[in-house]
Amino acid sequence: MAGKLYIVPTPVGNLEDMTPRAIRVLREADLILAEDTRTSSVLMKRFNISTPMRSHHKFNEHEQLSTVMEQLNAGSAIALISDAGTPAISDPGFLLSRECRRQGVAVETLPGATAFVPALVNSGLPCERFTFEGFLPQKKGRASRISALASETRTMIFYESPLRLVKTLQSLAEAFGTEREASVSREISKVHDTTVRGTLGMLVEHYSQEDPRGEIVIVVAGAPERSEKKDKYAHLKPAKAQV
Repeated sequence: MAGKLYIVPTPVGNLEDMTPRAIRVLREADLILAEDTRTSSVLMKRFNISTPMRSHHKFNEHEQLSTVMEQLNAGSAIALISDAGTPAISDPGFLLSRECRRQGVAVETLPGATAFVPALVNSGLPCERFTFEGFLPQKKGRASRISALASETRTMIFYESPLRLVKTLQSLAEAFGTEREASVSREISKVHDTTVRGTLGMLVEHYSQEDPRGEIVIVVAGAPERSEKKDKYAHLKPAKAQV
């Protein structure tokens, strides 16, 4: 009898964001796949979870795939967690979820914490339509990706490290214009949770003088939509004379 894969979000900062359901699933699972068992051990100790853990990260997920699938197909209930947030959102998880789909193994994803949602709402920018871009390429394809997004009309969300924040803001300002509205959120749900709002030019200046720390989410307003409405009576108007 096939088992089930549980994809379990964990807090992005404040451990009080852990849900009772997530705690129960982690306690009842046969195995927990954790991005970093050392990081996750803090969470397990806090909520008295004694389920065995195994490391499952981007450097070993390919080689572990067949073993994990064997356990699932043999009937094991396995929970997948990342260091923080929802697995597969800029973290390992997609590969295993896809293989479960291919082999007909049930997958149940619990709703829960992810950093970009509070950052988007805190930004004050339109959030009824948005695109999540995650981490931009560090080298190859970075400039072309940013350039392609210059005409994107939806609000855009990026993850970034504090070490590359200023460089990324500068690149976005060059491509989108220094007056484009944006925000930078860091340390979401933690003690030093901060969101700074302004134009890209203002944010470049601000973070050039203040060293950012913690996990970073950048939210950028989309490009203004161009009116493409056509005059429905244009065909009735006399044509202009050509000289």
